[in-house]
This record gives sequence, C-alpha cells and structure tokens, in this order.
Amino acid sequence: MANSAMFGGLVVDENGEAAKVKYVGERACYVVDDDGFVRHIDAEEVDRQVLRFMSGEVEEHRGEAVSQMMQMMDKDDIFTKAAIESTINNMEDNVGQPIPEQARQWLGMLGFRIVIDYDGTVTDIQMPEMPEGGFPGLGGM
Repeated sequence: MANSAMFGGLVVDENGEAAKVKYVGERACYVVDDDGFVRHIDAEEVDRQVLRFMSGEVEEHRGEAVSQMMQMMDKDDIFTKAAIESTINNMEDNVGQPIPEQARQWLGMLGFRIVIDYDGTVTDIQMPEMPEGGFPGLGGM
C-alpha cells in the first residue's frame, strides 16, 4: 500500500491540469477534476506504471546508465556498481517511497510530466530532451 505519491506535482490530466495529491485514509491518491466530478486515483497504480516505463528506458541503456551514475557519484568500484545494478533490478519495489521535493521540482523544471486519463492510466510521459553532448558534468547518455 502506497502511503505517498512518488510523483506529486508532476502528474497532470489529459487537459494539462495538475493532479493534486490527497489521502483516502492512509492511501495516497492523485486527484483530477472530471468536469466537476472529482476522481481519486490510487497513486500506487500510477507510480507503478511510471516506474515500469522508466525501468524499460534504463534497461535499454543499462551500461551507459550505470556508468553515468558511477561517474556522478565519483565512484569506480565493484560494490557501487553492484548497488546501482540492484537498484535498477528492483526499481519497481520502490513504489510508495517518496522522491525528495527538491528532486521533483528539478524534474518539473526540466519538463518531466506524467499524463493520466480519468481512470488512472498513464497515457504519456514527457521526458526532458537531452542537450547535445549531455548535461553539463554528466557527459552524453
């Protein structure tokens, strides 16, 4: 059971309206306005769809992603590599773990958006485009 919305502030409905985060008991929900009808969509279901997508994207470029993460951490040892590999392998297990507010704001400023329909199906994930040559200090991915 997810007691936090991982991507709060980054989820919008198909009209581009931001989904608020509310709680039904202890369960986090993304709330969208369907022409006056307020829908509470289970955050865990949305977050799981997003993590599944991200996992697939990372898997496509796994070697480069691991290398870049190690470079960002300024680590080049087998233990760090194993920890990163484990994190990638178990990405979906992190559903409900809050992403720090500062990181979500940064993602939002870069243009990261998750579009959901009124049933909670992720219809689009808008990813920021990688600048030519990668982000400063990170190289290309």
